[in-house]
Amino acid sequence: MSVHVRPTAAPQNIAQPGRGALTISGMRKSYAINGEQRLVLDGIDLAVRPGEFVSIVGASGCGKSTLLRLIVGLEDDYAGEIRLDGERVVTTSLDRGIVFQDHRLFPWMTLEENIELALLNTNVPKTRRAQIVAEHIALVNLTGFEKAYPHQLSGGMAQRAAIARALVTEPKLLLLDEPLGALDALTRVHVQAELQRIWMAQRSTMIMVTHDVEEALYLGDRVIVMAPNPGRIRRIVDVDLPHPRDRASPLLHRLKDEILAELTAAPSEANLVRFPVRES
Repeated sequence: MSVHVRPTAAPQNIAQPGRGALTISGMRKSYAINGEQRLVLDGIDLAVRPGEFVSIVGASGCGKSTLLRLIVGLEDDYAGEIRLDGERVVTTSLDRGIVFQDHRLFPWMTLEENIELALLNTNVPKTRRAQIVAEHIALVNLTGFEKAYPHQLSGGMAQRAAIARALVTEPKLLLLDEPLGALDALTRVHVQAELQRIWMAQRSTMIMVTHDVEEALYLGDRVIVMAPNPGRIRRIVDVDLPHPRDRASPLLHRLKDEILAELTAAPSEANLVRFPVRES
């Protein structure tokens, strides 16, 4: 079993034709701050395979969440190109779902009403919606809580409901922006396992931003390590372990230590960090 870690200047994996293949080419993004343009993303090149789970880690302010906003289509002022299954991304679409750190469930709606709301602007017949909602509630292990309101759910349950709402439209690509960041440590571990199980059942392409390196490695087929000022891809770590994963894997612990060492190194030191290829 091997783990490959490499510096990146261009896409190293060519996404295969299929459902959920994402390609990003030459992306640059700037914001106007105090009348001056501030470059926040520079030279982003990435290819994500259909059905792949990709984690993104990096220092605060390196553009991780901005990258997700561009992929989902919430912003269109950037240089470069984003394509999903060959089609250029120009605005939001049901092909791309997103889950935020805050579950954003409507407090006056029940769990099933919140999830069904995502189907409002789809072509799904009303007679079929209840069945689809029930299937996704079961997928996230919330059967029996259909009539519960958000305040009657725990934090982990509410976040699983948000994941069900994002998946109910069967998006090609699901984006997760620190989805477990507000949870306590024990709940977070439980929901990580649930997210892995959901992904294995659905096999939608997923891209998750997280500050938790251990979480990134536990869930991701690959981990994108970003550098700041401006945000750019420093390395891609291939995690060659089967799912579901064993948290006690020595390989995961070694990779965690290596990535943390790079993320916490001084800028001059970070440029010298090299991850060796390991065989295990």
